[in-house]
Amino acid sequence: MDYLYILGTILFTVYGQIITKWQVGLAGPMPADIGEKINFLTRLVHNPWVISSLTAAFLAFLCWVGAMTKFELSYAYPFTSLSFVLVLIISVILFRETVTLPKILGLAFIIVGTVLGSRG
Repeated sequence: MDYLYILGTILFTVYGQIITKWQVGLAGPMPADIGEKINFLTRLVHNPWVISSLTAAFLAFLCWVGAMTKFELSYAYPFTSLSFVLVLIISVILFRETVTLPKILGLAFIIVGTVLGSRG
């Protein structure tokens, strides 16, 4: 059951990143003018989807606090790198982002590092 705190941290983090990317992509490029930038960011901050991603970040924090009551930091923290793996997989599926050999190798290193770190 204690691992649900770590899982919650990862899943809420991934949700927030994916939703933010989706909504920023819909909003278009960042304007050059400072006034337009402020308007752009204000619209994003008031977007219900972006608010849900901010809420997810807060929930990830709460899960992380729970994880810190159950595990040593040096044990739990490597698991958060699995969010990189999930974000890459989901962004390839949803946003048609490219998969390159360096990205695959990087993910392999992350997974191996997480496995090795969790055994120590």
